[in-house]
Amino acid sequence: MRRFRVSLAQINPTVGDVEGNTRRIVDGIAQARALGADLVAFPELAITGYPPEDLLFKSAFIEANLAALAEVTKAARGLTAVVGFVDKRQDLFNAAAVIHDGALAGVYHKQYLPNYGVFDENRYFQAGREASVFSFGQTCVAVNVCEDLWYPTGPTTPQALAGAELIVTINGSPYHAGKARFRERMVATRAADDVVWLAFVNMVGGQDELVFDGASVIVDPHGETVARGRQFVEEMVTADLDLDAVFRARLQDSRRRKETLDVAGAPRISLPPLPARSAPPPPVPAQMAEPLPRVDEVFQALVLGTRDYVRKNGFKRVVIGLSGGIDSALVAAVAAEGLGRENVTGVTMPSPFSSRGTRDDARRLAKNLGIEFLRLPITPVFKGFLKSLAQPFKGLKEDVTEENIQARIRGTLLMALSNKFGWLVLTTGNKSEIAVGYSTLYGDMAGGFAVIKDVPKTLVYELSRHVNARAGKPVIPESIIERAPSAELRHEQKDQDTLPPYDVLDAILEAYVEESRGVADLIAQGFDPAIVRKVVRMIDAAEYKRRQGPIGVKITPRAFGRDWRLPIVNRFREK
Repeated sequence: MRRFRVSLAQINPTVGDVEGNTRRIVDGIAQARALGADLVAFPELAITGYPPEDLLFKSAFIEANLAALAEVTKAARGLTAVVGFVDKRQDLFNAAAVIHDGALAGVYHKQYLPNYGVFDENRYFQAGREASVFSFGQTCVAVNVCEDLWYPTGPTTPQALAGAELIVTINGSPYHAGKARFRERMVATRAADDVVWLAFVNMVGGQDELVFDGASVIVDPHGETVARGRQFVEEMVTADLDLDAVFRARLQDSRRRKETLDVAGAPRISLPPLPARSAPPPPVPAQMAEPLPRVDEVFQALVLGTRDYVRKNGFKRVVIGLSGGIDSALVAAVAAEGLGRENVTGVTMPSPFSSRGTRDDARRLAKNLGIEFLRLPITPVFKGFLKSLAQPFKGLKEDVTEENIQARIRGTLLMALSNKFGWLVLTTGNKSEIAVGYSTLYGDMAGGFAVIKDVPKTLVYELSRHVNARAGKPVIPESIIERAPSAELRHEQKDQDTLPPYDVLDAILEAYVEESRGVADLIAQGFDPAIVRKVVRMIDAAEYKRRQGPIGVKITPRAFGRDWRLPIVNRFREK
């Protein structure tokens, strides 16, 4: 048996922190060497962080990345390392460096540049044209980058592989709920179709609204997963590969005998064998992390996305308006989990319309979480506003104006605390509210990061119950979960006065936003025509608000923001 040990370093780089990312990579190489790895792979654009966006227009950034690659190359002795970086030729390329025993052996350029959803790689990179295969001793390895693996006719085909027994693919694959399972099925299909070992490394961490979930996998030539990394955790995933298994599997696969292998299209780069070890390392135990259940997966994504946004931007503490409602309760729980309870302040800001129940629940929540709790009543300030506006408002009935004044007073108080103490304001609006504009500009939308911006209201309830289940006690008081949702900006107000029931609203949102179904499709599905038209009208009309709100963690296939690009000035209406 030809045993080949592969380590996948699912690290958490930071965009622009070339020096820090390089230290992570060098440390990972040392760790892999200590594990006896023959090859270690790091994620896509690991040196620069991903996605670097318009930093790629800065020459100094490109040069710093190339200097870092030289440093990494010197450190990678005694093994082969595959490292994501930006290559500079006649243009820029999203590239994988293949470093062999301290020397740059070759570079692979990403061929399929994604330009959909959150991706915009055609803006920055030239597409690669050639796949190379690297052989050292009896070992034959091919390398590619992320999107190249997703195409059945891409550079993983037998024609492109030219005899490679192992494909190493480096990735920056952003998370959304359920994606890891779908991605692993795709990797397994490629491995089985091409009869090859496939090592898929993915990065971990939060970058603006994106979260990368790790879940790196190694799959055998039959499409069976032999190693799987944990989600949302930095770690080294290591496995021993039987390369002779590829030959045995191919002997039984008559498809390959009917194919014309285009060896000329995939140059083979011969490298010297790695230095012989005094003794082979002992076998490594299989790493097989279990995929997280759906709700826990989303919770961990929110925690990691929030933690990294706060810390990578240099903040230490956050502040949250605690209304006594379920949205702010969930945001506070996520923040306490991700940042530590000592770094979270909750602020209750009761108004004349705040009920005794919500006031008490806000206090109980803060106590249960162990976070600092401040009380800043807004009634005196609200009365001052009404007095100042008495003359121009004379003879007019109260309406949403007075409701929005309360929300903006609260936003102002939170931003004052932020300015004075350097705390980051976490907003508490969910996807259902943000979708239909059930929010106040410069009020509850005022803040630096929107933790549950992409979380539908029905999922907010599931996540809140999950918080309590994890703790084994009602951290979020049951009265918060059971109470009918209300903004409490007027007497006896309920969300359902303005919106359809949330289970109906969220089903329409999923179909219209995430699946791009039209009004006619929704009505054909059985939704009430009047409700469909009302909700779609509200979604389209609220785009100007969404554009002015803070970013938040992406957890659905299509989040508002980079995924969703509806014009603000837009007169098209479906009938």
